[in-house]
Amino acid sequence: MKAIWNDTVIAESNDTVVIEGNHYFPHESIKKEFYTSSETHSVCPWKGKAHYYTIEVDGKQNIDAAWFYPEVSELAQGIKNRVAFWKGVSVVAS
Repeated sequence: MKAIWNDTVIAESNDTVVIEGNHYFPHESIKKEFYTSSETHSVCPWKGKAHYYTIEVDGKQNIDAAWFYPEVSELAQGIKNRVAFWKGVSVVAS
C-alpha cells in the first residue's frame, strides 16, 4: 500500500493493518521528512489517545492529516504506533 498526498508518496508498506476502513502503516514506513508533530490530540473510546502529524510536501501543508496511537487499549494492540491518514491523503495498492 502507498499513502499519497500532493502527488508524492509519503508512506509505503506491504504490512498495513485495516481498522474501521483505515490502513495503519508501520511507523518506520513513513517518509519522515514530510511529517511534523502536531499539538492536536483526540480520544477514541476503544483505541486510546491519538496523536497527529501535519504533512508538508512542496511547501503545501495538510494539517493533522495523519494520526497514530503511541499507547493503545488492549483491544487495539495491532495498531500501536502505526500511522493512518485522512484529509485528502490517498491510500492505494502498490
